[in-house]
Amino acid sequence: MRDFEYSRAESLDAAAGQLGDGASIIAGGTNLLDLMKIQVMVPGRLVDISRLEDLKGISEHGDGLRIGALVTNSELAADARVRSGWPLLSRAILAGASAQIRNKATTGGNLLQRTRCPYFYDTAMACNKRTPGEGCAAQGGVGRMLAIFGTSEHCLAAHPSDMAVALTALAAEVEIRAADGGTRLVPVRELYRLPGDRPDLETVLEAGEIITAVRLPAPGPRTRQVYKKVRNRASYAFALVSVAVAVEMKDERIASVSLAFGGVAPRPWTDPEAEQALIGAVPGDDAFATAADALVAQASCHPDTEFKKPLLRRTLIAALREATGLAEAAAATPTTRTPA
Repeated sequence: MRDFEYSRAESLDAAAGQLGDGASIIAGGTNLLDLMKIQVMVPGRLVDISRLEDLKGISEHGDGLRIGALVTNSELAADARVRSGWPLLSRAILAGASAQIRNKATTGGNLLQRTRCPYFYDTAMACNKRTPGEGCAAQGGVGRMLAIFGTSEHCLAAHPSDMAVALTALAAEVEIRAADGGTRLVPVRELYRLPGDRPDLETVLEAGEIITAVRLPAPGPRTRQVYKKVRNRASYAFALVSVAVAVEMKDERIASVSLAFGGVAPRPWTDPEAEQALIGAVPGDDAFATAADALVAQASCHPDTEFKKPLLRRTLIAALREATGLAEAAAATPTTRTPA
């Protein structure tokens, strides 16, 4: 057990003032405490923000929603406004973790959970994310859960959040309180850094900054949303691949589409080329395959992750078929059987 100081912040200003070197924020603690127990993370101070009322609650913000950083995953997934207007987000949250963890995990904490692979947990193995410059044991190890996009020779870990994938597809923004008390907005798709040669730096947050809320814009009036997750077991497992789709149709063509992918990159992955291939297309397997092929063509695989390319391709096509109504139409079409 490592000694650490604990303080309970009474205000955001007080919390920001205590975030010096070696300090970590704790809210739900569902990721941080696990890592502290095995001494992967050893903060010298924990600053508890869990009782700050300013960070709680879901409120209307223009045509969209403002989601406080301390809103629990369970509360967010169950909110009637989210379920009706942003079902993609609700489904993604319910696809992650267990009910017990969702009851404690917070919106801000979910977004800031550590990007990790099995070697990150093992302090006997080299990991540049734990100790910069130490090396990456995953490069020559086993790696079914590793990323296939956005990696570097220094890190192959995949981002684990389902919520972040959904928020990326929904064009959400993160509200960040700066150290000087000001506020800045960062799109979720720009919140995370690629590993490069410093995989220990995972987000664009600066020293003393705190996520205070997520702003969720209103979806288009004809937007259809789908979240598909493929994993090793039915529940409580990270994605092998996941696909979030928000698509709007006009005159039987795809007018706009937003795609985000999980389990395949150090951050929720986006691909403008795949999206552009779908704009103006008539929904159909040929158009979907063109977009999927454009996506997987950019993959760079560890020997153990080659299977993710065809898996991601099929999952994207299935999600697009559902989002555009093609799967529903096919299911409603009667089939004719020839008598034997």
